[in-house]
Order: sequence, then C-alpha cells, then structure tokens
Amino acid sequence: MQEHYSPREIEAAAQQKWQRTAAFKAVEDTSRPKYYALSMFPYPSGKLHMGHVRNYTITDVLARFKRFQGYNVLQPMGWDAFGLPAENAAMKSGGAPAAWTYANIDYMKKQLDSLGFALDWERELATCKPDYYRWEQWLFTKLFEKGVIYKKNGVVNWDPVDHTVLANEQVIDGRGWRSGALVEKREIPMYYFAITQYADELLESLDTLDGWPEQVKTMQRNWIGKSFGADVVFAYDEASVGHGGELKVYTTRPDTLMGATYVAVAAEHPLATQAAASNAELAAFIAECKKGGVSEADIATQEKRGMDTGLSVIHPLTGEKLPVWVANYVLWGYGEGAVMAVPAHDERDFEFANKYGLPIKQVYSLAAGDDDFDASQWRDWYAAKDDSIKTVNSGKYDGKGFSAAFDAIVADLEAKSAGAKKTQYRLRDWGISRQRYWGCPIPIIHCPCCGDVPVPEDQLPVVLPENVVPDGAGSPLAKMPEFYETTCPKCGGAAKRETDTMDTFVESSWYYARYASPKCDTAMVDKHAADYWLQVDQYVGGIEHAILHLLYARFFHKLMRDEGLVSSDEPFKSLLTQGMVVCETFYRELPNGAKDWIAPQDVVLERDGKGKILSATHRVDGQPVAIGGIEKMSKSKNNGVDPQEFIEKYGADTARLFMMFAAPPEQSLEWSDAGVEGAFRFLKRLWKVVRDHAEGGVVAAYQGGELDAGLKELRFKLHGTIQKVADDYGRRQQFNTAIAAVMELLNTYDRTDRSSDAGRAVAQEVLEAVVILLSPIVPHITDTLWNVLKPGSELLAQAWPKVDEAALVKSEIELMVQVNGKLRGSITVAADAAKDAIEAAAMANDNVQKFMEGKPAKKVIVVPGRLVNIVV
Repeated sequence: MQEHYSPREIEAAAQQKWQRTAAFKAVEDTSRPKYYALSMFPYPSGKLHMGHVRNYTITDVLARFKRFQGYNVLQPMGWDAFGLPAENAAMKSGGAPAAWTYANIDYMKKQLDSLGFALDWERELATCKPDYYRWEQWLFTKLFEKGVIYKKNGVVNWDPVDHTVLANEQVIDGRGWRSGALVEKREIPMYYFAITQYADELLESLDTLDGWPEQVKTMQRNWIGKSFGADVVFAYDEASVGHGGELKVYTTRPDTLMGATYVAVAAEHPLATQAAASNAELAAFIAECKKGGVSEADIATQEKRGMDTGLSVIHPLTGEKLPVWVANYVLWGYGEGAVMAVPAHDERDFEFANKYGLPIKQVYSLAAGDDDFDASQWRDWYAAKDDSIKTVNSGKYDGKGFSAAFDAIVADLEAKSAGAKKTQYRLRDWGISRQRYWGCPIPIIHCPCCGDVPVPEDQLPVVLPENVVPDGAGSPLAKMPEFYETTCPKCGGAAKRETDTMDTFVESSWYYARYASPKCDTAMVDKHAADYWLQVDQYVGGIEHAILHLLYARFFHKLMRDEGLVSSDEPFKSLLTQGMVVCETFYRELPNGAKDWIAPQDVVLERDGKGKILSATHRVDGQPVAIGGIEKMSKSKNNGVDPQEFIEKYGADTARLFMMFAAPPEQSLEWSDAGVEGAFRFLKRLWKVVRDHAEGGVVAAYQGGELDAGLKELRFKLHGTIQKVADDYGRRQQFNTAIAAVMELLNTYDRTDRSSDAGRAVAQEVLEAVVILLSPIVPHITDTLWNVLKPGSELLAQAWPKVDEAALVKSEIELMVQVNGKLRGSITVAADAAKDAIEAAAMANDNVQKFMEGKPAKKVIVVPGRLVNIVV
C-alpha cells in the first residue's frame, strides 16, 4: 500500500476495473428485489456543472447502498438532446446542431465516468436518435387516431423576425429574447395533447404518492387547479351591438354576480374586433395588446389597461346593461376570452375599476348591517367562502352566506337558461407544435384530399435530417422540399409533410420507461422489462421541474398504461428534489454601470472568527472588490467551479464527500473552499488509518471472545453507527449525518487501545465496516482500501454489515449527575441498576458532595440511561 493518498491513481484504476468487468450492468433477475434509481437526465450543453455533480452523486449513493443491501439495481443515463440551445450554438459556429450535440455528449460522458457513477452505459439513449423518437412518433399516431391528440388554432408568442413560436420564458419585456423584435400574439394551427382528459386522475393520484414532497404535490394541485363554479351567459344588448348573441363567462363566484359592474374581453374577442372596426384608437390599443407574452405570470404583473368598446351586454338576473371593455389582463386562449368583473371583491377588477372610474358595488358585508365598503378588506369578503358572512345589496339574495347565495343564484340562472353549474380546471391542453428545426418531427402528412393523415407505422420514423445549419429565420424544414414533399398514405396523391417539431418536453416525458429496454426495436417499451423495472423507485432532480416535466411524465405514463405498454399508474414512486449549489459572488463596477463579475478563486478574503467577510481584494492587483452576495453557481455571475478542474486537483471522491457532507440533499449547498479542504483531509486520514492498521498485517475480523471495557465501547459505537448509517441512507436520506456518524466512530477508534490480539481483530471489524459504510459516497478510495483489508475479494460483492445486537447491550452505563440542574460529575453503574442504587452512587460522588455543601437533598430525579439531578 502506497504511503500517501493519491486520488488520480486510485480513481483511474477503480474506474477501469468497473468498466472492464461491466460492474454496473443491470439484467432482469426475479430472484432479487429490484431498485431503479434515476437522476433527471442532462441536456448536453458541453460541460457538467456542480449542480449536475450533486444531483448524480445523490442518486449514486442511493443506488450503491441498495446494491450492498442485496437489491438488483438499475441506474441508467442518457441525454435530453433536442432543443433550441443546439440551434443557437450552431448558428454561432456555422455548424450543424447534431455535430455540436454529439461532441458534447462524448465529452460529458467522460466527465460522468470520471466521477465514478455506477451507471449502466449499455442502456444509454439520446432523444435525438431516430431509434428513440421513432416510438414517440408511433405513440403520437395512435393518440391522434383516438383523439387524445388533436389540431386546433392556438394563440402563441410569435417572433416576426425569427418566424417561430416563443415559450413564455423567451419573451423579455415584450420582445423576442434572440431577435429583440416586438413579439406578437398570433393564432396558428397547432397540435395538442388532451391532458385535460386526465385532469381528475392526475389530481386524485397525487394522494397515492407518499414518497413525494408535499411541496411538489401542492404545486401540481395548484397547476391543475380544479375549481367549482358556473357558466354565466350575458345576452348582447342588441341596441348597442347591432345583432343578437351572447357572451359566456366562467366564474368560481356566481354568488357575487349581483356585484358585477362591467365585463372585460380579450383583444381577440369578436366583440373587440367589431368595435375596433369603427374606432381607430381602440384598434391601435387592441394591436398593442396582441404584443407581449401570453403567460399568466406576465398578465398578473403587468399594468392593467383597457378601453371601452361602447358595446353592452345584459345582466342575466337584473336586466341591467353592463359595459364591455377590452382589457389586457384577459387571455383569449383561456375559456371564451371574457370575464365578469366584480370590483368590490376582486383585487384585479378593483384596480381596473378605480383606474377607469367604473362602478364598485359591494355584495358581501363582514358584519350584519354594515354596508360601508373598505377596499383594504376585499380579500376577506371574496376569499372567505364563509357562510357566516352575508350578502348585501343583492335584492332577493340578501342575507345569504356563500353556499346559499351560490346555490340560489345558479338555480335562477339555470331556470332562465342563462347559466349552469360547472367544474373547470386551470390546466389547459398541452400545445406541442414548435416551428423549430432541432426536434422530433411531427408524424403527420397534409393531403389536399384526405386532410391530416398520420404517417403509417411501417414508414416510421420520420427522420430529421442532421446535416442542416439553421439561420434563425424560421424552421429550415419548411424550406426543404426534399423533406416536406411526399405522397399521401391514403390516396397516393401529392402531399406535404408537417414541418413543425414537437416540444422537447415530449422526449423527457417517457425516457425513464425506455431505459427498461432501450434496444427494443419491436415496441416503445418491452412489456416484460417494463413490468420488472417500473415504477422508478427513486427519482432525483431539481424543484424547478416540479410542475411541467413531472406533470407531463405522469400524464405520459397514464397514456402508455392505456396503450397496454406499462402496468403501473405512476412513473416515480419516490421523489427527491435536491437544493441548488450556491457560492459567493464578487464584482467591480464598470464605467457604463454594468458589473464585471470576478471568480471567487481570484478573490482574497479576510474573515472574522465567525466566518463573516471583513474585506475582499483581487488576488492579482490587491484592490478591493465588491461583495455581491451568495447566489446559484452560474456563468453569468462567474461564480461556478469547473468539476473537471476540481477532480484533477482533489479527485472525484473529495467532490462527492463534500457534496454529501456540506448540507442535507434538499437544502441549498453553499460552496466552501474550507469545506473542500476538510473533505480532502478526512480522506487522507482514512487512508492513513487503514495503512497504519495494515502495516501490522491484516487479521480476521472479531468473531467473539472476551474484550476489555474500551473494546466493548468501540464495538458498541461500531454497531450503533452501522444501524444509524443504514437509516440515514435508506429512510432519512440524510447523508451528512451518516458521514458525521462515521467520523465519530473513527474518533472513538483513535481513542481506544487496540494493541492486543483482540484489539486488532476489533480494529479489523471496524475498518471493514467503515469502508463499506462510506463506499456509496467515496467508492474509489474504499475500493482500494478494501483490497488492502481483504485481499482477493471485491468490495462490490459484499453485503451491508449486520448489526450485532449483543454489542449494543451494555453491562455498565455512564450517567451525568447534576446538582440543582448544573452538571457536577458522572457515575458508572450497572446497566440494570435499581433506582436506589443509582441514587446512592450519585450521592456518594465526591464532586457532587462538594456542591451539595452538606445540605440535605429535597428530591432526587433519575432519568433512566441519561442523568441524575439532585435538588438541594
């Protein structure tokens, strides 16, 4: 055994051995319980970042631990390889997105291997490969035929320069993030997944996910947003509109209908279009409304603006005329693009009514007979849904609580055919059409005679050409006759292939299932393999994916179940959402007011005794730099740490140990150079401890026999640690406390005399256990140390250490002794000593007698196994 710990040498040797022996290859084995551990797969952006390292290390620790416990473990890895970043990189470099993507995959795969993850690379997949997306095209055609996928016009963010739909996140201050052009709201034909058909099941089955964080389940419930209300029909005022018709709105609060003082419609609503035809100012306002984002977040935060159309509708219960306004806070794609406004009891409507001088009519009162309106209390009236708060100013509905007012008003609406009770969802069907190149082609052929025809199964996949360099002006596919010109599968006539590609969330919604049988060429998933491996037992990924990715994956799993591909109802049994990796930031102000962010490693810090930064100067010029606070590691703030540089300096095991020790997995992890150095020192210490023991020759681990008190205490500590670490890994998933427990065990080991033969046998038992306990976290060093402690055997073939219950039974215990609540000494008594004997031993302690000062004891309190408190 070499004298000093050299991570580069031992890590390379361990990784080569694992690769040579296919150590982590997973096969179906019904004789053992299975465990499927999965991290959310990465986008091949070019390099791993420390967030990746933390995510994948957490999953790897769990996978390796379960292997020691006898589970048949699957831990695969792949690449979420389609997407706009590849197109942008290609435009910058003048190359094809495919070449950029595959080069990044090659590099990042080497990085993952250098971290020692126990991955089954034989199951690797990339979503941009035809053998993968062929099957989502196949499922698309099946769902299209069933009507679960359909085509309709949808309002989108349209970039008029790049000629593409933009996600809400790509609209910045009303402009396209890349082109800078003013974004338009445009209605275009799109394909939709009818996820709303599964809304109730997606909502109800959240209750079965006991292994998911409550925070994530709450976020999904809110996103699905099941609500109970009513449709309300406002007839057109023919005198102002010029013709008959009706305006339908959905409201969760029909009980406030008597407080409606106007209605608001979206810019795209037919009434808005009609009014704008003879009103140039209104037409200009409507054109402005059609620019900017279409997300609810945008609508919620923007200034509320509107214009009166001059048109009116009729209140269905009072016959009163209500003005119709065009408002920028009403979305055309939601409901029928119209809302009824109750300013007294809705904050948004109140803000709008105050701005434009519209009536505010209170219809709930907090106290009987109190008709005074206090705008600051609108939330109480509106949100309460409290039967003790009564209606006012509501005619025949006065004096009713929420439930009674709701039922009475809805009953009258139904009797007049002016409304009906309705359950609605915030969730909308999922539009998946993208006017981009680097994505999965939508398998539809447009025939002038036959309409939209799914591509037949024997013609799948529709292969995306990979030698294309996009120019940013719309999808290149729409300019490639060799791609879109085809024949109709039904009539054989000339037809055009769909040139839109799918939202990349589609690929990431089912990859976990394909891992069960990635080489299957006869089905989307092999049913036998899927039934063995699915559900995923542990899924690990960031909280930022709590809604869309996880909701879409749950939806897809149910689609695959209904196609007979999988048997379970949910894809992920347990979910762990790890915190971010954060680091201090530093900068200098530039003359133009911008910030020049300085890498933390280029800053010299002076701290006080509590770690607070007193001063920060640049390492090169010694001049002060400003402290920017602690933020997520990112390129933009220049506060990231390159995993590759880190591994070359300290080794992968130090990175893994620091990541697992610095914070519990669900909390943010603050990067600390001192913490990294501490992790490295601990591994050097572990190396030395084993080396010192091995120099005397390895022996058989302790199997029984007489031990002195010190060795008994060491074995008590050992088996308590085995018990705790197993619980920390398995049930609690708190790896920092597991590491701390092993450190405490080694402290006890150092304090114990191990010079006797029995002592060396106990030392061997302790060190063998320590190596296995730490192996899930630091697999390279432990692999080497195991070969030293147990030559000729393989660490990966070992079982988790068993707890010796006899070692946890103490013949003697130490109790602290207090006098009037203050610690004054300790006593050692038999573990089964009677209360009287414990009291007598405590009273006889010399130091205790000193602090009793000859006074009699009023009371003696014995806390079994812990302490004695003498009250004088």
